[in-house]
Amino acid sequence: MAATIPQLRSCVEVEEDFCSCKDLLWKDNRNSKPSPRHAPINHDITVLDSWCHASHDHGSVRHRESPGQASHGTLSAAQINSCIASLKACTRNKDLVKGIGIHHDLAQKGLLEECSDSLVTLYANCGELGTAKALLDMHSCKDVVAWTALIAGYAREGQGYNALDCFEQMQCLGILPNSVTYVCTLKACATIKAIDKGKQIHDEIVQQGLLRNDIVLGGALLGMYAKCGAISKARRVLEELPFRNAVCWSALIVGYVQEGQAERALECFEQMQQEGILPDAVTYICALNACAMMRAAERGRRIHKEIVMQGLLQNNIVLGGALVDMYAKCGAVSEAQHALQKLPWRNVISWNALIAGYVQKGEAEQALNCLEQMQREGICPNAVTYASALRACAIMRTADRGKEIHDEIARQGLLQNNVVLGNVLVDMYAKCSDLSEAQRVFDELPSRDVVSWNTLIAGYAQEGAAQRALNCFEEMQSEGMRPNAATCASVLNVHNHQGLVEEGQALFLNMSVTYGVKPSLECYTCMIDLLGRAGHLDKAVKLIQEMPSSDRMAIWHTLLGLCQNWADVKVGEWAFEQALKLDNRDGSAYVFMGNIYAAAGMEEKAKNIEAMRIRNKAWEKPRHSWQIGSL
Repeated sequence: MAATIPQLRSCVEVEEDFCSCKDLLWKDNRNSKPSPRHAPINHDITVLDSWCHASHDHGSVRHRESPGQASHGTLSAAQINSCIASLKACTRNKDLVKGIGIHHDLAQKGLLEECSDSLVTLYANCGELGTAKALLDMHSCKDVVAWTALIAGYAREGQGYNALDCFEQMQCLGILPNSVTYVCTLKACATIKAIDKGKQIHDEIVQQGLLRNDIVLGGALLGMYAKCGAISKARRVLEELPFRNAVCWSALIVGYVQEGQAERALECFEQMQQEGILPDAVTYICALNACAMMRAAERGRRIHKEIVMQGLLQNNIVLGGALVDMYAKCGAVSEAQHALQKLPWRNVISWNALIAGYVQKGEAEQALNCLEQMQREGICPNAVTYASALRACAIMRTADRGKEIHDEIARQGLLQNNVVLGNVLVDMYAKCSDLSEAQRVFDELPSRDVVSWNTLIAGYAQEGAAQRALNCFEEMQSEGMRPNAATCASVLNVHNHQGLVEEGQALFLNMSVTYGVKPSLECYTCMIDLLGRAGHLDKAVKLIQEMPSSDRMAIWHTLLGLCQNWADVKVGEWAFEQALKLDNRDGSAYVFMGNIYAAAGMEEKAKNIEAMRIRNKAWEKPRHSWQIGSL
């Protein structure tokens, strides 16, 4: 028997409503041939299309009665309609096994042609897309409902190209799409980011005047534009709709969140409420995601209160997880923990959000305590959980606990197809100073990416194994792996602490040409430090002046630290001036400059800098002068 897979609505899949709406799919066909309703739930079933092939191989079965069976001519319209109604029921109840039995009976009665539309719909909605397509091609179905069911199935399974091929084939046969066909096709366009095809469909919809009375179609259209990154066009579609609902607004809010425009997302959230539209759970999930992006805890708290007032947390675990995630990403981990404890039930996703929040705040022990608590509750960790737990072990330098987690991961076979988890494991051992184990795990990874190599190189660099780090850099290139900016930063760090000025300059100057990467801020900072340590402050200053942008305090802290080492007052004063332009309350800059004056014997100027620091309320003091890593 087929097993159903429940669909959890999420912020990113708002449009699923459009292609899985049972009552809307058939609304344009109530006066035509009866057709089964669309079932919104996918099935995990084995393809059982033997009856389809049987009817193809023995074509006479469609119009020839089998021995002992009544012929087509002897069946009344009521009996045929009864068969179609039975197929409808199978589609509605997701009963594929019974539907296959009816298919068999129809084949023996020679009624496949009369019921082919209903059969196509049954198979399409049960996820048997190959069987549905074979039936369509075999019987030349002309019913828009059957074609729409197949397009919807392809869209639902993420097979956007097949859905668009089906849509074009249908139009070539002269079958006019209805509103729901367009909805499902737009969903397919969104899946594969086919914005040009989406625009073409938009034009067809406008020409037919279908947007005037169909809010679902309008929502699908703006959802397509939003998912394709054309957020301004999505906004225009929303503004042109004759009326709007929460689904439409949610689709737009999702688009803004995906584009990183969290503030605009929250503006939309507030505007929809001003228009008197009550947010639903999906809308709240989107708004919480926006708050998390902005670290806007206070706005998140207000939204939390609204959610509680509506009682939406009682039966929506996805919304609960989004709430925990929002507090955790805003750094309010105690509130995240409280929100988790108040949930009627918890799953691995909500626990993952809390554990990641503790790791982000550096509260590694609390993160590991949460891991143990979730396991006591019978919730099995997944790869995401273990990745956060390993990061916690790296923070605490607890290799023994990390080894225990490694053993759990190995027992579950999670390293076989998860390179991210493998990379975190290598990083954990490296940060715990167990480089031999880090190398062993690295060597045993079934697949490696540039992050894998970067992690190992950085690990050797941090532990002072400079030559081993440089050897890894050569090995990754010999294996055909192209270094990125992070790789170059780690290698420049090695050059810096080994005093390899020429090698560092050669790598820095050739990054763009040899590897096709632009130097990152860390690369620039490493190079400035390398030149300055070697006594080439003039070259360091020239490099800063040639930077595309020097509006990062790390650059000026590095240069000020170098000026302090070399007692260079002139360059130090210039760097101090640039630092204050960025932030005149940066306490570190004042301390550096005061030390520079003191080292040069300019005590009065050092006192003036201290007075200026107090006057500007720049209280922060550096823990240490700027350095890139340590060897």
